[in-house]
Amino acid sequence: MSFEFRAAVLHAPRTPLTVETVSAGPLKRNDVRVRVKAAGICHSDAHYRAGKSRVHPLPLTLGHEVAGVVERAGAEVKRLKAGDRVCVHYLATCGDCAYCNEGSEQFCTTGEMIGKYRDGGYAEFICVPARSVFVLPEEIPFDQGAIMMCSSATSLHALKKVRSAAGETVAVFGVGGLGISAVQLARAFGAKEVFAVDIKASKLEFAKQFGATPVDASKADAVAELKRLTGGRGVDVALELIGLPQTMQQAVRCLAIKGRAALVGITEKNFEVSPYADVLNKEAEIIGVSDHLASELPLLIEWARSGKLDLSKVVTRTVPLDAGAINEVLDGLEKFGEAMRTVVRM
Repeated sequence: MSFEFRAAVLHAPRTPLTVETVSAGPLKRNDVRVRVKAAGICHSDAHYRAGKSRVHPLPLTLGHEVAGVVERAGAEVKRLKAGDRVCVHYLATCGDCAYCNEGSEQFCTTGEMIGKYRDGGYAEFICVPARSVFVLPEEIPFDQGAIMMCSSATSLHALKKVRSAAGETVAVFGVGGLGISAVQLARAFGAKEVFAVDIKASKLEFAKQFGATPVDASKADAVAELKRLTGGRGVDVALELIGLPQTMQQAVRCLAIKGRAALVGITEKNFEVSPYADVLNKEAEIIGVSDHLASELPLLIEWARSGKLDLSKVVTRTVPLDAGAINEVLDGLEKFGEAMRTVVRM
C-alpha cells in the first residue's frame, strides 16, 4: 500500500525545485519511516540543483540533513520505536560488504546518499534503513540535530582523517555551516589555536565567538598571513571547506613541515601546487575527505548534548516546505551569501 506526502523535488539539473505530492511504497522490514521536523539546506544541494554533482535517478527529493520523529518502524527493527526523536545518517548502506565491514561505509558497493541517490528530507516523511537512524537527545533541538548530520559530521570526519591532535594549529578555510563546527571541533580535539579564513567580515566575527583567530582573506594574502601569525612556521592542519581552486591551493601552501591539508569542498576544477616546495620538501599530506561515518555520530551527538559543540547560533533562518523559499536559499548559496545555515522546518 502506497503512502503519500509532500516533498520538494528536483526534476532536472539547472531547474528549480517543485513541491508536490509524492508516494512511497510499503515500509520495508528493516526500515524506519521518519516524520521530518527539520531538514538543513546545504551548499551541496545548490551544487546538485546546478548540475555540478550528479543526482540520480531523477526526479528526486533533495535534502540530506534530517531530524524528526519515528512514525513507524519496520517489523524487524528492535532498537527504535514510534515516537523516538531521531537524526538521520545520510548514507543508506548494506552493512555487509567489505567496505561496510571495515568501517568505510561511505564506499558501500550498494550505498546510496539520501537527497542525491535516493529520496531525501525536503519532505514531510522519509524512509531509511534503521542502521542509519540515531536517537536524538531531548537537549538537542531538531534544527540543530538536522544540520549536525552533515556540516558537523563531515567536519568531525575531516579532523579525524588529518589526525588532528592536541597542541596543534588548525586553519579552517570557509566559516559557513561546516566551518563553525570545524572551529569548535578542532578546539574539542585540543588545538592550540584555530584560524578562521574567510572573506566575509560577518562570518569572521561570528567565528571569533568560538575562540577562532580571524584571517580576512579579502584584505591580505591568506597564506602570508597564516605564516605571519605562526611565526613563519605555517599550520599543522588545514581544512578546505569551500570548494574553490584558490582556497585549496592556499590550504596546501600554508602548511608547516609535516602538515596535513584536508580537502572537503566540492569542485569540478583543478588546482596547482608546486610538488617540491609545497609537498615533498615539507613531507606534507593532501587528504581527500568523503562524507563521514555512522560510527562517528555517537561522539558528535554527545558533544552536542554536553555543549562542547554549540549549534544554537548557527541556524540563522528557517523556511517552510515551500518551493519558492527553498529555491531562494539555494540561489544565495550558489552566490556564497551571508547566511550561516537555513533549515526547512515542517
